[in-house]
Amino acid sequence: MKLKKLSYFALSAALISPLAANADTLSVSVGGGVWNETASGNFQKTYDPASVDIKDNLFWGSESQGYFFATLEHPIPILPNVRLIYTKLDQSGSGDTSFTFDGETFSGTVSNDFKIETTDLIAYYEVLDNVVSLDIGLNIRNLKADYTIINGSSVTDSFDETVPMLYALVGGSPLPNLIISGELSYVAYSGSTVSDFTAKVAYTTDFFVGFEAGYRQQKFEFDDVSDTNAKLDFSGVFAGAYLKF
Repeated sequence: MKLKKLSYFALSAALISPLAANADTLSVSVGGGVWNETASGNFQKTYDPASVDIKDNLFWGSESQGYFFATLEHPIPILPNVRLIYTKLDQSGSGDTSFTFDGETFSGTVSNDFKIETTDLIAYYEVLDNVVSLDIGLNIRNLKADYTIINGSSVTDSFDETVPMLYALVGGSPLPNLIISGELSYVAYSGSTVSDFTAKVAYTTDFFVGFEAGYRQQKFEFDDVSDTNAKLDFSGVFAGAYLKF
């Protein structure tokens, strides 16, 4: 299975980083928000004659999705800081269409329900932590997907895979408690890529409450992964809040 082999070099590359500076004090933050994403792309089984377009055939549109996160930063040398991020993508649609998937032809009124969950465990070092911020590390992403396509008969399937990804964050603090940053998790192997890019502005008040807003894009390109080829893009703006101690 190709996805299991996706760039395990990422583990050694991330851990070979210098003994970077960690936080001066112990810090814990927890929060969440809403991501208004729009989906685009297509997928197919490798033995199907043509791809299924998620807009034209599945009638997916813009959806508001939830995300949650927790971060632990500490002053202990050598040990990395840790961030946990959970994101759920629910898409469904129904309409008049015709396509073939998994060897079965669907025609007429077709409905579908897809659920995608990503859980990111990020271990990172703070290489720079002042006016300019630079974090590098490793993101271990668990990707789960369940789907059902119904047209009289139905096709139902699921998969659960874990992928190692390189992680980096670059940011700047033009004002105290304000940070403008971009972060990227990425891995590529044998024609398949998984990436997650975020650009955001975050502000932490003096009362342990913070707010964030920005743009996020998740991309999945699979080449013969579980007999599936896919090019999927989920992108849009988000806003959230958090507590930081």
